Amino acid sequence: MANTALIATILKPSVNPNFWSQTAWAVLRAVVGIMMIHNGLDKLGNIESFSETYVEYIGLPFPLFFSYLAAFTELIGAPLLAFGLLTRLAALGLFGTMCVAMYHHILVAGFSIPYLELSAIYAACFLFFTINGAGLFSTDALIANWLDASALSVKAKQIMRLEQAYQSVSADKEKIGTAK
Repeated sequence: MANTALIATILKPSVNPNFWSQTAWAVLRAVVGIMMIHNGLDKLGNIESFSETYVEYIGLPFPLFFSYLAAFTELIGAPLLAFGLLTRLAALGLFGTMCVAMYHHILVAGFSIPYLELSAIYAACFLFFTINGAGLFSTDALIANWLDASALSVKAKQIMRLEQAYQSVSADKEKIGTAK
């Protein structure tokens, strides 16, 4: 019986985010955002070659336009994602570029894991942030709190350290009241 409870505790998903899950969320967001920046720089380094090799190959119209679009989506969207600013929009754009990259890899090599691996991992991360947003440790969350004081729950504000725990505040009030 105790083993079952232990296994259930280990397998239970984190439905109530806590400090450590939000920290991991922020680290993932920062890492994938920072790692994606060089892809945009590489594209701009030789945009014509990228356009011919990748975009024309898959048959998209206006290959040079779409090459610039992909490069600037990665150059602008990746830092936005890393900072957690306009996260859902940035992640959606980055998810789109990774879907096109996966399509290219499938056309070139079929369903070969070595070719698909990195773009699929990036796509999964960007899809996660498109659906879930940046998390509590983000510029988005700070702006949401600033725009609407009721946008975040008390627990979320406590995790973000924007609001002290109720018990702590109550204890301080009691100490002040008894000291007089």
